[in-house]
Amino acid sequence: EAREKDTFDTINQLQKNLAFNLSGHVLHSLFWQNMSPDGGDKPDGDIAAAIGESFGSFEGFRNQLSEAALNVQGSGWGALTWEPLGQRLIVEQVYDHQSNVGQGAPPLLVLDMWEHAYYLQYKNVKADWVDAFWNIVNWPDVAARFARARELKLL
Repeated sequence: EAREKDTFDTINQLQKNLAFNLSGHVLHSLFWQNMSPDGGDKPDGDIAAAIGESFGSFEGFRNQLSEAALNVQGSGWGALTWEPLGQRLIVEQVYDHQSNVGQGAPPLLVLDMWEHAYYLQYKNVKADWVDAFWNIVNWPDVAARFARARELKLL
């Protein structure tokens, strides 16, 4: 409508709304697939090796992602992403659904830190939610996302 009327006075708000809602949809879609009742334990194969290379150990990775998620200011996400320029895994804090992320780094594993994800069961004890999350991580899903992400050529 704004294009048809050539009125872009609301472009900033329209773009923010698009980024917020599209990113929220993408992150929630990933989140549901990142969990499984048969999940948990540790990854194996290429994703396990890459975690070791990028973070020193699985425990180092788990601690970093947990702390990033727990320390999101307000609502947001903790995310394991593939950074294609450096060819490495990184942990990111995502504010709301779309802020504070590197361009071109596809998310592989996301941890929802909005209150709706944990409050009914864990109240304000977010650390218990984060600890429980590790018991349901669907590592085969994360590994498949990693395999696809490594094929990405950003530049």
